[in-house]
Amino acid sequence: MERRRIGNSGLEVSRLALGTMTWSRDTNADEAGAQLDLFLDAGGTLVDTAASYADGGSEATIGAMLGGTVNRSEVQICTKAGIRRTSRGGVIDSSRNTMLASLDASLKRLHTDHVDLWLVHAYDSVTPLEETLHALEIAANSGRARYVGVSNFPAWAMTHIATLATGRPAIAATQCEYSLLQRGVEREVLPATEALGMGFLGWSPLGRGVLTGKYLDSIPADSRAASEHLAGFVEPYLDERSTAITRALATAAEGLDWSMQETALAWVLGRDEVASTVVGARTATQLAPSLRAATHHLPEAIGSALDEISAPHIGYPERR
Repeated sequence: MERRRIGNSGLEVSRLALGTMTWSRDTNADEAGAQLDLFLDAGGTLVDTAASYADGGSEATIGAMLGGTVNRSEVQICTKAGIRRTSRGGVIDSSRNTMLASLDASLKRLHTDHVDLWLVHAYDSVTPLEETLHALEIAANSGRARYVGVSNFPAWAMTHIATLATGRPAIAATQCEYSLLQRGVEREVLPATEALGMGFLGWSPLGRGVLTGKYLDSIPADSRAASEHLAGFVEPYLDERSTAITRALATAAEGLDWSMQETALAWVLGRDEVASTVVGARTATQLAPSLRAATHHLPEAIGSALDEISAPHIGYPERR
């Protein structure tokens, strides 16, 4: 599998990252192990997780593997902090205390002394960015995080924290949702990322599973949209616009003799701005087509047709 450098940093990662949001909850340890073996055999290196995934269960599953059959040197770990669990549910909190306490807990669950990339999980409108940056600086300077970055930040906040980091460990990467169904980052995030010398990591390139085509006719009983935990996550992409894009993707996939999953991923991987994109699956069988997509190159005419039907609205002030 091809590797790419994260922006101007020295960090190189695999073009596909293995997503683990469902591990320990919808994906058991044996199935997670099968996924990781398949991913590593395909040349993948970057495993994406977060302290909040399954209340730490995802990290613990990865840690059990690193403490057993998987060599730590074979795996690059990206984890995230900044969502604090309360009796009312998850609360965004990127304060220094919460961030560093979360990192220490992550390292314990992961059975490692460092992560390769540590991200602020979401923009916190209450905590000053300077305080959040200080937590990233402490993590990098102590060696607990080799590189640091942000996730799900609007472009202005991403630019602000990157500017504040001048003379300190750089904000190396930003991670945001990016697929044929969600191209909002093209308005400001991607141009800002390039201007700042940061790398871009995409998540949910399959449109939260919708671009596999599984929801075109109904909602399967064993799907995310039928899950107690993830139904609300999928629902926004079950609208009329998303269905039209998904049907166009189905036509393209049929013409290429590829699966819809492979075609949707090939579109994302064809974007030069994307260093890596996170693919998640409940089973190893579901993961296999995503790994095949890493070898595909989307024909220009088909790519242009998919660009046109999925184009986001861009108006003032980005376009006049």
